[in-house]
Amino acid sequence: MRIGVNGRTLVSNITGLGRYVIEMCRALAKAGHQIIIYLPSPPANALPDLEDIEFRVGRANDAVMRNIWAQTVLPLWAKRDKVDVFWGPAHRLPFFLDRHIARIVTIHDLVWHDMAATMRWQTWMADRWLMKPGVAIADEIVADSAATANALKAQFPGCGEKLNVIYPGLTIIGGAVTSRDLSQFGIDRPYILFVGTLEPRKNLLRLMQAYASLPESTRKQFLLVLAGGQGWRLGDLKQHVAELRIESSVRLTGYVSDNDLALLYSQARCLAMPSLYEGFGFPIIEANAMGIPVLTSNTSSMPEVAGKAGILVDPNDVQSIRDGLESLATDNALHARLVEHTRLNSARFDWTESALQLERIFEKAIAKRRYGV
Repeated sequence: MRIGVNGRTLVSNITGLGRYVIEMCRALAKAGHQIIIYLPSPPANALPDLEDIEFRVGRANDAVMRNIWAQTVLPLWAKRDKVDVFWGPAHRLPFFLDRHIARIVTIHDLVWHDMAATMRWQTWMADRWLMKPGVAIADEIVADSAATANALKAQFPGCGEKLNVIYPGLTIIGGAVTSRDLSQFGIDRPYILFVGTLEPRKNLLRLMQAYASLPESTRKQFLLVLAGGQGWRLGDLKQHVAELRIESSVRLTGYVSDNDLALLYSQARCLAMPSLYEGFGFPIIEANAMGIPVLTSNTSSMPEVAGKAGILVDPNDVQSIRDGLESLATDNALHARLVEHTRLNSARFDWTESALQLERIFEKAIAKRRYGV
């Protein structure tokens, strides 16, 4: 198949959505398909090596122009390239694709509907206005968790017949983990790790409050390490840390490279991810792949992703998060039981299998558009 892909999530720093696009395209290309990724503008940073994948790069250098480009230039390029199927891997599709081109959209979450207050207003507006038509015109829809699929059926009742659940795969972060120490981050003892963009949906303020309420002896034994780039609407995290009087026990690493992230995962006591909402939650399985159990939330997709390799807490209840942290930090028998499940859990998620399932959806969409079946 000739597969066209909207690559807008690859323009900025690569986060979960960008990694999803890269790995799925890589697996599809290895399966023998011709992949053409359309970028609205040159990427801010060099992309990983993607063999046998073509790129088309536009000159839309701001958010407004990128949205215009996606509805005007992009469908013309897809028609010129005679793609068999066009894939919108992040919530949106061009409205005016050539009628011969099958079209599939992947929906990762409905944050715009369920957690609007946690989003940048520009992203909220774009998802609110562009997701609905994308779902409507798609020949097939992919959700990357059962929780997201159920949310889609509730929000768009007519989409059920063309809705499919395909879990993403697991990307092994970084290269071989070295024996380097963590002094570059000020880490000098065991630690509880958070990984993600520092933004409201990640529930960082409650996580810090829960950590601050732990016994002093536990905080002296285990640091709280927050690894991620600065997001929005959180104010000054250092000020929050100071107000909670936990400066000596908290480390802020900022955005880290994949190699440093692998190092942080490999030596953590556990991953703490009590998000208010996640469409999937890549850090859960990234940590599991390194034998690290997780504390995560009992909402949205997180229970189905964590499986038996973590404990679930109420993300709106500081006491619940605190109790979970204390259990993972101090109950060695519980920690050992969870560790036994970590790698088995992460093994459920494989990019080759995910791409094979997506390939079948593409074939189904092409047949539907060409032959009405």
